Amino acid sequence: MSTEQKPSGKALAQQYQYAELSPLEWGMEACHALMATYTPEELPPAGRWHYHQGVFLFGMQRVWELTGRREFVDYIKQYVDCLVDPQGNVVCEKGELDSIQAGLLLFVLDREYGHPRYKQAADKLLALFPTFNRTSEGGFWHKDKYPYQMWLDGLYMGGSFAMAYAKQYNEPMLYEQVLEQERLMRKHTKDARTGLYYHAWDESRSMPWANPETGRSPEFWGRAIGWIGLALLDFLDLLPADHQARPTLIREVQKLARALVPYQDEASGLWYQIVDKGDRADNWLETSCSSLFVYTLAKGIRMGYLDKSLAEPARKGYQGLLGKVYEDDQGKLIVPDICIGTGVGDYAHYVARPCSENDLHGVGAFVLACVEMQGLEAELGKQ
Repeated sequence: MSTEQKPSGKALAQQYQYAELSPLEWGMEACHALMATYTPEELPPAGRWHYHQGVFLFGMQRVWELTGRREFVDYIKQYVDCLVDPQGNVVCEKGELDSIQAGLLLFVLDREYGHPRYKQAADKLLALFPTFNRTSEGGFWHKDKYPYQMWLDGLYMGGSFAMAYAKQYNEPMLYEQVLEQERLMRKHTKDARTGLYYHAWDESRSMPWANPETGRSPEFWGRAIGWIGLALLDFLDLLPADHQARPTLIREVQKLARALVPYQDEASGLWYQIVDKGDRADNWLETSCSSLFVYTLAKGIRMGYLDKSLAEPARKGYQGLLGKVYEDDQGKLIVPDICIGTGVGDYAHYVARPCSENDLHGVGAFVLACVEMQGLEAELGKQ
């Protein structure tokens, strides 16, 4: 059952002051809320090089790119500099793809500041890829402690970094590495009937959740599918314009969008924790996956990959998110109903996961959705 916290009457009244904010301004409010709560060194889990911080700070990077406000890039730099020393050493969990994603922050800092530590740290993270264990086909295990398992999350956690490295430092072979991982992920986790993706695949078929015939996990968990949309669109941003894989990736974005829209909740505009089972009483509307789906639709339209008719569900999802967020007694914007991190399991496992407020997963996803809604409305406004 959902543990969501409903905004108080006071909070709802406070919300009126935000009525005229643009999507970008909503994203800035979300960034400011966490900046007021944590110094960069304190971002939870404090003192770790991890995707929790990376997702939020990458959203902040996008806000900086659009606004030019130094407070945002300075905050990102302070986080990175507290964990990357002047020689580019970065301490992280070396046996997991999750440790790679925050490396996306290094590229903008290298471009902006030029200190050698950023390229050196990126080199060290890149050097982890050959050390990762793999399936028999060459797919990266998600973590060493999850042998023979590929998780949807991993395609984004490792793939976007490798593609960004390839583009910034002219290493085209990395494009092919990532595209092969995408092909394997799609082969083993995509459901032909719905077009949705199962959370994980176990080559060994040894996990209790693994289908004994296919090795797939049993459920379509929202945030994991959201990472796929984010990854595919990142890859299209980063691949050369004439790369032969682009048409395939565009088709996959289109198929994903078509798969998601039918499961959007009619009343709220949001999506459920388990995407295809919104009719179950114990399932619940989850904001981080909804944010990532809004991002996917909005950016896909803006980039010309998706039909403009999908602007309606994108807007409906965005308005659903605005209906969830509220202001606390300290005046900080709160994004509620964010599933905390989770392993793979059955339906009961996912719907029993606790919710949190202003978890970095969810705030980062919300900021990214706001950035892309700003871009979508600007694009549609030109026509």
